[in-house]
Amino acid sequence: AALLALLSAQVFVGHAVAADYKLGSLRITQTWARATPKGADSGAAYLTVTNTGTAAEKLSCVSSDAAAQCQIHEMSMTGNVMKMRPVEGGLEIKPGETVTFKPGGYHVMLVDLKAPLQEGKTVAATFKTDDGTTVQVEFPIAAIGAPAPGTQSGGGGMMMQPMK
Repeated sequence: AALLALLSAQVFVGHAVAADYKLGSLRITQTWARATPKGADSGAAYLTVTNTGTAAEKLSCVSSDAAAQCQIHEMSMTGNVMKMRPVEGGLEIKPGETVTFKPGGYHVMLVDLKAPLQEGKTVAATFKTDDGTTVQVEFPIAAIGAPAPGTQSGGGGMMMQPMK
């Protein structure tokens, strides 16, 4: 029984650590993605990034196992029009700054999906900093329109399509 308890604890600890990634001075946490309907050609993933260092770092998404392209996108309102565009050259995160990727704001855009993102599974993406350091991050997939963890409503429930 003691051995079973120890093994269970190790599995639990391994799962908890899987959601916390280090990339240079950047700490990546709270990763999640939304499921996509059949036929969708893009999907979105979200995370929180904190720069624990003393210099600015640029974060880029370089690849994903689920899509032909992985990009960091920004959504913003101009007048009454919501615009989405890729962040060129990587997203700069200043020392001590925390950036939360969420529906309606910064997000990881998975372009040209190979298959729909399915609730209960995970999707992986590889991120890098300017110095070329990389880390592969796992995103647990929540339901279509699921709210961000810790929030009450789905927010940003529209389907995002990349601007061409």
